[in-house]
Amino acid sequence: MTDDLLGRHRSVLPDWLALYYEEPIEITHGEGRHVWDSEGNRYLDFFGGILTTMTAHALPEITKAVSEQAGRIVHSSTLYLNRQMVELAERIAKLSGIPDARVFFTTSGTEANDTALLLATTYRRSNTVLAMRNSYHGRSFSSVGITGNRGWSPTSLSPLQTLYVHGGVRTRGPFADLDDYDFVAACVDDLKDLLGHTRPPAALIAEPIQGVGGFTSPPDGLYAAFREVLHERGILWIADEVQTGWGRTGEHFWGWQAHGRSGPPDMLTFAKGIGNGMSIGGVVARSEIMNCLDANSISTFGGTQITMAAGLANLTYLLEHDLQGNARRVGGLLIERLRAVAAQVPAVREVRGRGLMIGIELSRPGTDEADPEAASAVLEAAREGGLLIGKGGGHDTSALRIAPPLSLNVAEAEEGAEILDRALRSIR
Repeated sequence: MTDDLLGRHRSVLPDWLALYYEEPIEITHGEGRHVWDSEGNRYLDFFGGILTTMTAHALPEITKAVSEQAGRIVHSSTLYLNRQMVELAERIAKLSGIPDARVFFTTSGTEANDTALLLATTYRRSNTVLAMRNSYHGRSFSSVGITGNRGWSPTSLSPLQTLYVHGGVRTRGPFADLDDYDFVAACVDDLKDLLGHTRPPAALIAEPIQGVGGFTSPPDGLYAAFREVLHERGILWIADEVQTGWGRTGEHFWGWQAHGRSGPPDMLTFAKGIGNGMSIGGVVARSEIMNCLDANSISTFGGTQITMAAGLANLTYLLEHDLQGNARRVGGLLIERLRAVAAQVPAVREVRGRGLMIGIELSRPGTDEADPEAASAVLEAAREGGLLIGKGGGHDTSALRIAPPLSLNVAEAEEGAEILDRALRSIR
């Protein structure tokens, strides 16, 4: 990437628009699980544009669908019938597990969560929302207000009253030393106590696996236990599936299914991977919740013909090629390989995750103190070795985030693990 483009970026775009790497790169094209920069360097992509390129770069089936649709019509708005939008909504409603589901399309996960908050607060006539500590739900005024991660919450002003609940991070906090059963029990007791001190909230919004928070998660069943408490009080459960959905965790199609003994959530939000890079987000909700608004609304760019064509082609490919199963198999091998590496690197505090959603948390050796400098150093070393990964975490961005396209094969997983092995050992 030339200095000129970086200088132009800095002169016209916001200072808070983060760029990776000491020498930022311009990605010009991709194919499969690889991308190339403007200098001709080839990288194995283990981050997929922040989990958006879920299937593969330049996948012919999706490229063909987008190209053919672009030759007919790109956009007409929700004021007109849209066959592609109806077809994709039908498929997502059925896959969601939510009974009598309705689907509303947006352009992003932020907008999807914003819509879910609007629906929940209107339906429940309450502006109080429960959210998880270490959470991230977007960058709009309302979604920033329910984000429990200091690094991504630039203001304390909010139209909502937000109360933060324990449980999203298994290995930190006051309950970290408990076993899984007692951890869940303690979090449930904390939730009950919290509800005894406040007016009834509209909803709990929670990521089954916290994305920006560093791919942390509670023990299976926590949100099912929460749901029982919430259901008794009429409080809604919103599963933020923006990063976990569509089979990425391997074991389940949706993240909420790891906590499913009490049934599906009242609402789920989605985005990122379903478009494989196209701007698709949305909300799935029971009909009485979705239909609770008593004013007109539209979505100018939500559900355009071209994005819906991409989503339909992507979902078809995902299901027909069992990419969920591939995420389980290849992701399992990758996690085992990375844990073997981590056992020899004192700076690695934990390797966690499921399927192709893996976090590596770094700390100063011999302590639980987060080490963001080490995370940045590994990010740089991985890029130099030909691998793109991400960063995250609620403790000063000390976790590495690994989320390749779900079509990753075993050879590519091994290649990426070898590069990460060298990068991690470089900080010893």
